[in-house]
Amino acid sequence: MGPKPKGPKNDYRERTYRRLVVEKGLVSFQVQVKETDLLIQSRKDLRETAYQAVLRYRRQLEAYIQDHPDFFHSLTPVPGDDFAPPLVKEMLRASKAARVGPMAAVAGAMAEFVGRDLLRESPEVIVENGGDLFIRSARELKVAIFAGPSPLSLRVGLKISEAAEGLGICTSSGTVGPSLSFGKADAACLLSSSAALADAAATAVGNVVKSPGDLAAGLETAQRIEGVTGVVLIIGEKMGAWGRVELLELQPGNP
Repeated sequence: MGPKPKGPKNDYRERTYRRLVVEKGLVSFQVQVKETDLLIQSRKDLRETAYQAVLRYRRQLEAYIQDHPDFFHSLTPVPGDDFAPPLVKEMLRASKAARVGPMAAVAGAMAEFVGRDLLRESPEVIVENGGDLFIRSARELKVAIFAGPSPLSLRVGLKISEAAEGLGICTSSGTVGPSLSFGKADAACLLSSSAALADAAATAVGNVVKSPGDLAAGLETAQRIEGVTGVVLIIGEKMGAWGRVELLELQPGNP
């Protein structure tokens, strides 16, 4: 749970990531605890419920990291743990499937676990955590893809016809934000029914794409990760996609 960008960089992220998906008819509110900074949309203001959920899951995660420092530092999967809290178990499972370190799944996992808690009080929930999304909605949605300096950034989006059972949409970038990536993709956007897996897989796929010529290899990597349902890769002016994705052309300033 690394350092959160501060100052102008963080302001810039809020002007971009926080416009990824805005749904009419839902109440929007923000919950922040240390590095965890969530923008949530639901049928009603569940700020206090979300805040308590963030505190609970952060306590579980921080306690586990204290006792298992390899979980925090490793860039490769670590052994499973039957006694770990559910959020940690999901991160371990996602890490193993994507062949990356467990912390590569943290933003997606936190978004989904908080979001599923809120489903007890709202049938629709959208949780954004640093550009990673957990969505539970029966309505059709548009999700913009932020790709930093690419001319395709916020000009390409996804049409989500249904996410009634829950959907994770997570993006890794080698050119934007504080997250560790060994690649140069402006956006590696992954879809999965598990937001933790989408997050971990985005890191794994993003690591592969170091030039436009690596798009095919990145798509192949995504296809090999069990549980991934779709991928969109953007690097500069080039883009590739695979799986259950429906691309949209978006107008500037109106994702």
